Amino acid sequence: MVNVAKFLERVRIRYVAVAFVVIGAILAATLGGQRNDAAAEWDAVWVTAQQRPVAASTAVWAMSGFANQTVRQVVRVGGGGEKIRVRLSNRYGDVPLEVTGATIARSAGGAAVHPDTVRPLMIGLRPGFQIAPGGEAATDPVLLPVAPQESLTVTLYLARPTGPATHHAQALATSYRADGDHRADPAADAFTELSRSWYYLAGIDAAAGTPRPDAVVAFGDSITDGYASTVDTNGRYPDRLAESLAAQGLSRPVLNAGISGNRVTVDSALLGDGAVSRFRRDVLAQPGVGTVLVLAGINDIGMSDSADPIAAPRTTVTADRLIDGYRELIRQSRAAGVRIVGATLLPFDGSPYYTAEREQTRQTVNAWIRTSGAYDAVIDFDAVMSDPGNPRMLNPAYDSGDHLHPGDAGYRAMAAAIAAGVLTGR
Repeated sequence: MVNVAKFLERVRIRYVAVAFVVIGAILAATLGGQRNDAAAEWDAVWVTAQQRPVAASTAVWAMSGFANQTVRQVVRVGGGGEKIRVRLSNRYGDVPLEVTGATIARSAGGAAVHPDTVRPLMIGLRPGFQIAPGGEAATDPVLLPVAPQESLTVTLYLARPTGPATHHAQALATSYRADGDHRADPAADAFTELSRSWYYLAGIDAAAGTPRPDAVVAFGDSITDGYASTVDTNGRYPDRLAESLAAQGLSRPVLNAGISGNRVTVDSALLGDGAVSRFRRDVLAQPGVGTVLVLAGINDIGMSDSADPIAAPRTTVTADRLIDGYRELIRQSRAAGVRIVGATLLPFDGSPYYTAEREQTRQTVNAWIRTSGAYDAVIDFDAVMSDPGNPRMLNPAYDSGDHLHPGDAGYRAMAAAIAAGVLTGR
């Protein structure tokens, strides 16, 4: 038998949420002149790097895409502001991405949101909009004050078939899907399908109206991406770094531009464009970036001459080739006026990557990072994370168990090893 009181309460909540969406649309129209306000200084407060949809991806909805479905995604921002905007990407789409409607709200945990914070996302004051193949678009400003370390929920209703979806495969966060249009639902009931990837979501920017510290971009591979950290805990080392800075009264956005499996010198359909190829768009193009922290190269070493190069040609990567890649990142960064910090590569003995020859390559690369003076500053993660009894291996206290990736304790140790002055130069 239907519980009438419970049913009526759900109806009431749903219509309250819809009312807030309508009110938000009216406010956005009234303040429409702000959407192209050249005086507004936008700063990125959350980003993720985009990847191609391929059959081997762990992103379960990447190849099928969406059709008459709502996808709800939760992220934690690293900075605050009085108004925000969302950047959506169709970088690897073959057809225009048609968004029938979208909202943003404060997360209430899981797929639930706080109903009084639901706001519509529009482009050009249109609740429905398209993004061209290969393109990215920012929504109109939304009046929703947010604070650093606050979790926001972006919900997209995609009525027409999208085709394969631009995405970020290893989100280490749960995304939710429902059939039909549930963009304004405050409750989680309809969102019964789960994925641990982000889809079409490229970034969130905030405008505070007052000066604030520049953002730090953490750039690299799976160790930056947070592989092996606990899902839905924001346990990646960039997240822990943001928390550490905030606790010191030095809060600033720490943006995660890691891709699991990514390499410096090799582009891969599955594991992302190489660091040299994507550095400009994933780092230097982020609004408000002042520093980039580079931790990348272990996959170049570990997959060098591999019989299974994972969606890329078989490639030999020497220490000199890897160092040339770093020099190119440094050149691009300096040209853009962005401070660049290099990090030594973590030990990996015991992992499938390990051979004595590859270990020698790692040692050569780390010696160059430490002593060349090419970077503005250096963080010696190798020294922090190695086993005192066997420096070729990760410290067991920090090892996730695969002898390549840190676990939660390891990511906390990495964040703790980064002094604020290294990031700012002061």
